[in-house]
Amino acid sequence: MGPNDYLTRVHDSVCAIDAAVWDSLLSDHPDASPFMRHAYLAAMENSASASPATGWKPVCISLEQGGALVGACMLYEKAHSYGEYVFDWAWANAYQQHGLAYYPKATVAVPFTPVPGARLLARDAAARQALLAALIGYSQDRDMSSLHLLFVSPQDAQACAESGLMLRHTVQFHWTNTTPGFVDFDAFLASLAQDKRKKIRQERRKVADAGVQFRWVKGRGIGDADWDFFYRCYERTYLEHGNAPYLSRAFFAAMQRDMPENWLLFVAERAGRPIASSLIGLSSAHPDDSRPRVAYGRYWGALERVDCLHFEACYYQPLQWCIAHGYARFEGGAQGEHKMARALLPVKTSSAHWLAHPAFADAVARFLEREGQGVHEYIDHLQQRSPFKSPFAEPQ
Repeated sequence: MGPNDYLTRVHDSVCAIDAAVWDSLLSDHPDASPFMRHAYLAAMENSASASPATGWKPVCISLEQGGALVGACMLYEKAHSYGEYVFDWAWANAYQQHGLAYYPKATVAVPFTPVPGARLLARDAAARQALLAALIGYSQDRDMSSLHLLFVSPQDAQACAESGLMLRHTVQFHWTNTTPGFVDFDAFLASLAQDKRKKIRQERRKVADAGVQFRWVKGRGIGDADWDFFYRCYERTYLEHGNAPYLSRAFFAAMQRDMPENWLLFVAERAGRPIASSLIGLSSAHPDDSRPRVAYGRYWGALERVDCLHFEACYYQPLQWCIAHGYARFEGGAQGEHKMARALLPVKTSSAHWLAHPAFADAVARFLEREGQGVHEYIDHLQQRSPFKSPFAEPQ
């Protein structure tokens, strides 16, 4: 093998890759998120949250050149489509109706985390394409029905399109603190249309009149008792909807130990007693100060019902904090058109797909063309309903 050739390796765990080397690949990417950090993915595995037993068999693909790691990504052999937020149930049903097996399939994603960002960690465009070729080759060699890369960065989407994968688009809702930024929450409210501003004030007043107050803690300031309380809330919310939580308490213990700087916790209290909480992810610090700081709405739960408490815990408190601390973006997670009333605006996200069966690949391509046009029209429709006074309103 020459010095310019790539050596592909397949590992059964991200832990086979040195954490510092993995994170150095990630830090080079303009669309890095903390959810692709080595510690985060390792915690998914080691806590058994993403494991063969839960239908997420981890496979780490690495790419070496001249003895150095130049590319890596996480692939999961999936036995179902839960926890992905890009829905392909209709594709699976079509396979079943024709007597074909859709599962197992190959998925490149952050488990249970619909945050857009880098998926193909690579030193350059050539390594990115080589890594993508390795993913397709892996899927073919193991007779996978398909390969799916979810919530990819623009760089990854371009590489996928150049390799012939089909792109699929969905919509999320993000809040942006446009430069020079709002001076405070009142200035943010002043930028909104009168009916939206009135509604937010009414919702916040309901929470305050119910005697609920909030405190926030960040990083290593989030103690054991806070993490325990958060998990009670998180678990309760899942169980109330008839499901067990995706993430175990051990996963969050790993976050407290290995990635404390990436978490911000809001705790709602009434009469001195905690009743609800929301956990927000924070982008990692980077030497390049020009990189915008991002907050990610992730998990929430409540032990008591209070009208509008969810909006306060998951939107208004985080947005107020982001404004006060100079964060440029707040990502509200998957779906949720109601978020527009809270000034989270529609953003197109992308995934990429390869199907082994030629006839199904052709059918899916035609479907995605129609769906893509619908997504484009949907975004146009949403943009006409801007919550701001004017589509061109600037922060004050």
